Amino acid sequence: MAADNRINFWRRNPKVPGSVQPVYGAQHPPLDPRLRRTYPKDTKPKFNNPKPKKACSFYEFARSTNDAWDIDDEEDEDFLGTPTPSSSLSLGLNYTSTQNQLQNQCDDAERRTQDRAAPPRVEIQNLQDDQEEELDCKDLNGKVVKSNSEAHLNSSLVRSTLQKQHSLPVRPIIPLVARISDQNASGAPPMTVREKSRLEKFKQLLSSPNTDLEELRKHSWSGMPKEVRPITWRLLSGYLPANKERRELVLKRKREEYFGFIEQYYHSRTDEHHKDTYRQIHIDIPRTNPLIPLFQQAAVQEVFERILFIWAIRHPASGYVQGINDLVTPFFVVFLSEFVTEDVENFEVAALPLDTQRNIEADSFWCMSKLLDGIQDNYTFAQPGIQNKVKALEELVSRIDEDIHNHFKKYEVEYLQFAFRWMNNLLMRELPLRCTIRLWDTYQAEAEGFSHFHLYVCAAFLIEWRKEILSMVDFQCHGHKNYFSVALQGLLMLLQNLPTIHWGNEEVGLLLAEAYRLKYMFADAPSHYKK
Repeated sequence: MAADNRINFWRRNPKVPGSVQPVYGAQHPPLDPRLRRTYPKDTKPKFNNPKPKKACSFYEFARSTNDAWDIDDEEDEDFLGTPTPSSSLSLGLNYTSTQNQLQNQCDDAERRTQDRAAPPRVEIQNLQDDQEEELDCKDLNGKVVKSNSEAHLNSSLVRSTLQKQHSLPVRPIIPLVARISDQNASGAPPMTVREKSRLEKFKQLLSSPNTDLEELRKHSWSGMPKEVRPITWRLLSGYLPANKERRELVLKRKREEYFGFIEQYYHSRTDEHHKDTYRQIHIDIPRTNPLIPLFQQAAVQEVFERILFIWAIRHPASGYVQGINDLVTPFFVVFLSEFVTEDVENFEVAALPLDTQRNIEADSFWCMSKLLDGIQDNYTFAQPGIQNKVKALEELVSRIDEDIHNHFKKYEVEYLQFAFRWMNNLLMRELPLRCTIRLWDTYQAEAEGFSHFHLYVCAAFLIEWRKEILSMVDFQCHGHKNYFSVALQGLLMLLQNLPTIHWGNEEVGLLLAEAYRLKYMFADAPSHYKK
């Protein structure tokens, strides 16, 4: 009877949409192609909606956009019972057609990857001196291993899709995900003298009877040594006290408290009042970093389901919103790395002792909760926090780079169309996970890093691509009869699939240095970015 109830519970009602709203163009991980594109002479792009309809309010915009993750028929049937037709995005950017278009760009992308100039160096000596080197493959894996992303792509499906476009040949598949442990091309040896000195300084701070949190933040801003990152994240997030003697007691109490919540509430996930929340979580979990094997393990997905469900029912003002599932992953990987020295992405979590698994789960829950306490207005009704941040980003960009701002105005690109996801997911779907972890080192160290400094990181991130943004339209669309429509579609494709797959610590460090400069100029004088 219980099995029958479970089957009926997950059977999809054809009248109810199957995807969770409202992330526009949600896609993870970021794609690599340099999204400049040319068409063969006998082929022209076709768009169903040449003139997008603007939503008259933020809430209507959010409600009108569907999750762009398409579940194919086989996966849909296995997961929810029966397949349903996929929905199209309100701006005519159908996810499937977007994937087809990106596959068509493989040849051009590979040729242009070598042409793009490296980002300029920012001369901020204090920041550069403390810059942490890229995560080393040998430290985590023992050897360099080829990416597993191709194993997750159905080549026959891609081929049949491309054959629908008769004028375009089948092209090779490029990797869609960068490994957590990939070494930056310009990375240094695993442990330099300076890195050893930094590590000793961290250990000295952490071993003191009362850790000086301000000093710890100052040293953490430019990146944390991976050996001390787990304990440092726990301290800077406010999960652990600065007093060393109290830490073990607090950890024991908080972990027991979390599993007390599990015993008290988790059984109610199939109750009428909570089943919709749990269903949304259950749908989203397999889509969290879908090309990294670690997050496709049943044991890991069950951990994420429990964390997200308990958080949702303890925060009824917002409940579960798509995007929150991504925020668990950095904490989980960092706390897992405390016990794993090999390939984290392929490590079998079920092989760990049960107590260790439980501790990682509880610590991930509490640290994620601390993060969300500072940005919960991003996820309450109508998401006012995101509205305000997107508006602030628009005003800031209009002052620091008027060319980009006017370019967006000319082609009717709304900041909400791309920056919604940047704010909702804290750039996690724009950057490889290893870059997110490095970024969060600084967010943990920066005062109001997730709620305030993130705005300046987004501004710096946008300006990083100014050359591509300003040159792309003329390159793709000149002479096309639907010039403005094609330009809008092309700009949105670029902004939603920025080529960061090969980014490492160096690129993140430069991004943070530029964000710090913008904050220094504008944070205490907000009227400076208002005309």
